[in-house]
Formats: sequence, C-alpha cells, structure tokens
Amino acid sequence: MKGDAVLQLIDFILHIDVHLGAMMADYGVWIYAIIFLLVVLETGLVVTPFLPGDSMLFAAGSLAAVGHMDFWLLLLLMPLAAVIGDASNYMIGKFFGTKLIERDNNRFIKKKHIDDTQKFFVKHGGKTIIIARFMPFVRTFAPFIAGVGHMSYKRFASFNIAGGFLWTWLFLIVGYYFGNIPFIKKNFSLTILVVILISLVPIVVTALRNHYGKTAGQA
Repeated sequence: MKGDAVLQLIDFILHIDVHLGAMMADYGVWIYAIIFLLVVLETGLVVTPFLPGDSMLFAAGSLAAVGHMDFWLLLLLMPLAAVIGDASNYMIGKFFGTKLIERDNNRFIKKKHIDDTQKFFVKHGGKTIIIARFMPFVRTFAPFIAGVGHMSYKRFASFNIAGGFLWTWLFLIVGYYFGNIPFIKKNFSLTILVVILISLVPIVVTALRNHYGKTAGQA
C-alpha cells in the first residue's frame, strides 16, 4: 500500500502538467485554490516536504502561457501561499519544535533533514530562508528550524517575503516562457526531472563538502 502511494506521487510529479490539466477540467476555477493549498502545505507543514512545489509552479506557468490559467492571478496568489506556509511553519517550530524533534518515535521528522538544515543556517544565517526556497526538503525545514531557534519574527518575515516572491515568480515565469517550447512540451517529464535534479545540487554539494571536510579533519 505504501509502495503504491509512492508510485502515485512519482507519477503525479513527473506528469504534473497532465494532472493539473485534468484537475482544471474537473474543478474549474477551484484549481487556483488547490494549487494555493498545496504550496501552503509543502512549505507550512514539516511533515509534507515531498509535495511537488517547483514542478507544480513550472507546470502552472506553462498552462498559463496557453491561456488555460490566469498568469497574473498566479503571480498574485502563489507568493501569498508561500509566505503563509513559511510563517505557519515558523510558528510550529517556535511553539512545538523542540518537543517534536525530541520525540523518539517520530516517523515524519527525520533527524538528518533537521541536521542538514541546521548546517545551512550555520553557514548562511538568515539568508537560509531565501536559499532554502529553491531546495526540496530544506525548503520545508528551514522555517521550522528558524522557529526552533527563536529567530526574531521581524527578521524572519523579511527573508520569508523575499524568498516567497523569488521562488514562486521564478518558476512561474520560467514555466510561462519555456514550458511550451515544442521539445520541452514533448519531453515534459524529463524536464521536470531535470528541474528536480538541479534543485538537489546544493544539497549534494553541501553534503560532499561536509563529508570531505570531516575526512580532511580526521587525517
């Protein structure tokens, strides 16, 4: 059952243009509310880092380019969803974070993801909130860790708003201008996979630096 859910999630991500098109046919204008909610959930709940934020924004932009969605409405709603999501996650981290992390049987909050995000904070400080927007998993855990560490909300909010606009507008605009190029449209699943892999590069680079840094230190 769990394996089927994973396969369905992978299929949804790789064929998100098809799924969004089908959802738009089924739900009409409510598609905006659905995408809004998915962005809020991915950024706002530390237990849902697997939701396809990058690919969904890219696909929505490409659908807007052919007139299936209102591009200006997306540009207005998606940053708001991203900001609300991070703000909610910050509050969860601030008031409940320590207890959630310390729970031994916590299946949803992986210590590795927490550790990786904390390393980013050590290196980049508050800018992690902006940088993490472009990194799956770290994107979800960064505001949570900011709340756990009691970063001042005023400082957090400035990074949150800047990051929310940069992340959503970038993927919407790239999807709008490039998503319907014949080659990309024909190979949309491959394009989404490339988008995901590129977004994972900073995580891999950081992990390798940490690994080789420890190795060099032990030598």
